[in-house]
Order: sequence, then structure tokens, then C-alpha cells
Amino acid sequence: MTEPLYHTDAYLRAFDARVMAVDGRAVALDRTAFYPGGGGQPNDVGTLAAPGQTWQVTKVRKAGAEVWHELDRDPPPVGTPVHGTLDWDRRYRLMRTHTALHILCGVIFRDYGASVTGGNMEPLKGRLDFEFETMRQELVREIEAKINAEVEAARPLRVAILPRDEAFQIPDLIRTKINLLPPGIAAVRTVEIVGLDLQADGGTHVANTREVGRLRVADYKSKGKLNKRIELALEEVGSG
Repeated sequence: MTEPLYHTDAYLRAFDARVMAVDGRAVALDRTAFYPGGGGQPNDVGTLAAPGQTWQVTKVRKAGAEVWHELDRDPPPVGTPVHGTLDWDRRYRLMRTHTALHILCGVIFRDYGASVTGGNMEPLKGRLDFEFETMRQELVREIEAKINAEVEAARPLRVAILPRDEAFQIPDLIRTKINLLPPGIAAVRTVEIVGLDLQADGGTHVANTREVGRLRVADYKSKGKLNKRIELALEEVGSG
């Protein structure tokens, strides 16, 4: 079982671990700060190092309770202590982007009652689809002003891991149209933008909405009668 350090400290840039298993050019570690991807957020990349050797981590994936790190060449053997380092600039851009999408989701759910029907993100840009009948320019400009007001409000973010029964007592915990949480999950990780949004989420986020920076609605379009897409773009800022 891999300890998911990314669940409790999104700002952890480097860590020490041990190789638990090897499969081809992939290694499973006993602990990792590399996010394996999920919920629309891409996996992290970076490096693993042992004395005298460094490997590029090209892909990270979760399989059961283990997080596997695919390397650019033959991996170290089982039992090897390694030092992992994230591509922090990329990770921080993804953290800002993920929080930006939660701000957008929170504003639209609070003010318009629309559920999310899909989403995806890359560093500094992302999109969410909502159950809207109509989407016009005036509404989009209104939404853009509201999400930037939430950035400026400097709202803190809080992460909690709750027993499943306790988590599902929270109203509107699942903001997607379809509940994507498998029935077998005993604990649910929640991410709260204090005063705006609270939902189940497994990804990485910044600690305060102000870190997101100014947001721009780059595009909007209809993806069906009850499915409208909003695309966000973020400005380049320092890497935290």
C-alpha cells in the first residue's frame, strides 16, 4: 500500500521513499507525493534519485492501493531507498487550475443551481460542463466577475478525510451529475473553499483562493440541449 502524501500536503515538493515492487519500467513506492491523476487532474511528473542515479518519472498511475511510477529506463530494485522530486512549476499550475474550477463550480451551484456534467484541466487552463439550458455572453461576463470576486475574497481551503457515512450526511457533497465515488470507498476526502464550496475531491489545491490569480472565461459553447461548457484561462504567476 502506498501512503498518498499528496492527500495531506499538496505543497510537498520532495520526499524520501522505498521501492516496494517493480513491473517493467514502473515502480510502486511505499509513499509518494506524485499525484497519480484522476478527477480531471493530470498526473504529476518529476524525478526519482538514488545514489549516483536519476530517473525521469514520465507517468504516475494508481492501481488498487499502490501508486506506480513509470520511469524512462530500467528501475532500481525492490528495497532501494529513493528521493522523489516533483516538477513543481507544473504541479503548482495544476493546483491553481483545480482550485479555479472549484471556484467556478461553487459559484454556479450557489447562484444558478446547475450540476457539473464533465470537466478536464491542463496547467493554467480547464473546462467544466454544466446542466444549463442557455448560455449567453451577458451571463458569462456575470459569472466571470463573480469568480474573480471569490479569488479576491482570499478564501482559505480546508481538506478533510471523513468516514463515508459521515461524509454523505453533508448536503450536496457530490457536485457532478453522476456520483463517481465507488461504493467500496470507506473514507471520503473533502475539499472546502470556506464560505463557498464543499465537495468530495481527491486532487491537489492551493491553500487560498488568492493564489489562483485572475481568471478569464476563454470560451463558452453549447455541448447539447442541457449541457453548456465554460473554459477558463489563468494568468502566469510565481510558483509558490
